Amino acid sequence: MTADCGAARRGGSGATEYWAPGSHILWRYRENAGADFHICRPVTVVRDDADLLAVWLAPGTECVRPVLADGTPIHQEPLESRYTKPRRVRRDRWFGTGVLKLAQPGRPWSVWLFWESGWRFKNWYVNLEEPLARWAGGVDSEDHFLDVVVYPDRSWDWRDEDEFAEAQRAGLMDAGTATRVREAGRRAVEVVRAWDLPFSGGWEHWRPDPAWTVPPLPDDWDRTPAHLSS
Repeated sequence: MTADCGAARRGGSGATEYWAPGSHILWRYRENAGADFHICRPVTVVRDDADLLAVWLAPGTECVRPVLADGTPIHQEPLESRYTKPRRVRRDRWFGTGVLKLAQPGRPWSVWLFWESGWRFKNWYVNLEEPLARWAGGVDSEDHFLDVVVYPDRSWDWRDEDEFAEAQRAGLMDAGTATRVREAGRRAVEVVRAWDLPFSGGWEHWRPDPAWTVPPLPDDWDRTPAHLSS
């Protein structure tokens, strides 16, 4: 079974194909310092064009996430051994409220919106990562550990600085990459301070189409995109 990519629009010969609203795609992350995928989340396309990819991760979606070899959730492992113990992947459900993810082409981060129950807006979350690579079934990236949380009053905080430092000590990120990631975080903070897009886009008032179904997790969720297989 493969991801349902839905109807795509083409902007001309050789142009990027864009997914139509309501299409189902995969949002995946590769292992750090590895080639395999260890996170996969089926999502529904909200908007896709030359300026923005917006997708909805619905509550209850079946996803893939990493766990320790014995099944222990990663966040329950002490930080000093979190990135050195053997891991495996596990199929699980996305519990709690859904997440709206916004990605601007070429930027080394995506912006996630979280709500409390009853659609009370909670915060934006700037996930620092490799710029998304598009393929027929979705988008791929690599998480960079460090993040920025942005609150409704427009204040912000660095998040997971301890994990960012530990990942470097564990050899999952070299000094040059860490410097590049920190600089990307500073650029993201500049966008927050200027209250530029996507923060100023009013996405906190967005709601999913009630007719949308929850996308399934395909059996071949970890397949290698054709453009990477040669």
